[in-house]
Amino acid sequence: MKFYLLTYACFLTGLALLFVSCEKDSDPVPDNRDYPDAVGEIIISRCATSGCHNDASYVAAGGLNLTLWETLFEGSRGGSPVIPYRPDQSFLLFFVNTNPDEGVVLSPTMPFNGTPLNADEYATLRNWIADGAPNADGAIKFADDPQRRKFYVTNQGCDLMSVFDAETGTLMRYIDVGSEGAIESPHQVKVSPDGKFWYTVFFSGTVLQKFNAVDDSFVSEVTLGTGSWNTFRLSSDGKLAFVIDWSASGTIAVVDLENMQLLEMYGGSGVFEWPHGSMLNQADDVLYVTAQHGNFIYKVDITDLSQPQIEKISLNASSPTTISWLDPHELEMIPDGSKYFVTCQESNEVRVMQTSNDSLLAVIPTGTFPQEMALSYDMPYLFVTCTEDVVTFPGKIGSVHVIDYTTNTLVKTIHTGFQPHGIAVDDEMGLVYVAHRNVNSSGPPPHHSTDCAGRNGYVTMIEMSTLELVPGYKVEVSVDPYSVALRN
Repeated sequence: MKFYLLTYACFLTGLALLFVSCEKDSDPVPDNRDYPDAVGEIIISRCATSGCHNDASYVAAGGLNLTLWETLFEGSRGGSPVIPYRPDQSFLLFFVNTNPDEGVVLSPTMPFNGTPLNADEYATLRNWIADGAPNADGAIKFADDPQRRKFYVTNQGCDLMSVFDAETGTLMRYIDVGSEGAIESPHQVKVSPDGKFWYTVFFSGTVLQKFNAVDDSFVSEVTLGTGSWNTFRLSSDGKLAFVIDWSASGTIAVVDLENMQLLEMYGGSGVFEWPHGSMLNQADDVLYVTAQHGNFIYKVDITDLSQPQIEKISLNASSPTTISWLDPHELEMIPDGSKYFVTCQESNEVRVMQTSNDSLLAVIPTGTFPQEMALSYDMPYLFVTCTEDVVTFPGKIGSVHVIDYTTNTLVKTIHTGFQPHGIAVDDEMGLVYVAHRNVNSSGPPPHHSTDCAGRNGYVTMIEMSTLELVPGYKVEVSVDPYSVALRN
């Protein structure tokens, strides 16, 4: 498997013990190791020194090697300490900053037990990162491949999109999303089938936004209007989006993604009650939508986009009701289209439905509060996050249930971390990416804080060949990571 584990770095817990032997090299600095001269003079002489972040000592110094510009970006379990163009998200700066007026200040101050950086040195590093943290030749890390495989994670607590390099698992960019200034909470992200664009919608916003997946630049947005725009589905050709407003009298917005225009709005009083998750059939002419409160889903014939035909499908042979019962959350159809799976967050189960007649085939018990699903096309696995599961792994919160979608049987349960929610399968890498919200104060303390209110979450990975966690991989991201999407 073509994957290189990132070493674990922690500047907080036990850092004093790790850095007590740090001291400056007595030998002259031979070169600036591919850093720009002014930056290299600081990092090589103040950070990558004997006993600290150099080749010989970095393992005992939190696992962070600053000897070379390249090794800087190998980073740690917190991802890279430097995110190009984002001094506000680069925790290297937080630990060398001593002036709160300049940004986040965290302790212990680096260099450990040494003289803090002066204002000019701090400004040099900050400006370098703001310019993309280039090397001595001006190259920007992760900017060399327009076809780069990536995965995206929404940070709905900070209106950010975390961008990972799928080849190495490195957190490489943060992209601002949203349009109104106040926190809009990006709830879900999806990548177009051709990999050219990615889209996001907002729980507290009014728009669907489109970004270029090559350089992650903003393209355009379409106004959806007032609503709790939670989720959406893309048509198989990537030309349409069906966006769901999760509210008592919910709405479905149909968006032309090529022209970023609103085509249709389905809904009104009593039409859709608390709609949430959605799924398209293989022909893209039927849209399934969950009713978040109740025991049924909506089946919407969209053969004629202007005249949808709506019916209710009971998931348990009882009459459809909006009384909290099963509370279906999300849907996922298997590759051959013969059946689909529905997470039921109130009854703690996955229901398996036959597509031909929408009849119930099986009920698979899960952990508490099953939420998101992702399936593999190479292996018969459906992965289900159970965000608030306290039963499967006593003393812990959260689990991922692995279901064989050919036999409708549970294969394995995995504790991937605290409050898992978003999930995506990468068949090419043989990996499953899992985002952990970590919003509960009983979760693991974040490595660092930022100027955005809330607790940072993190991402872990499952190796599909073993159905075990990738050892040592746990990358911290900004506040409340919620949804995951892969760019192949």
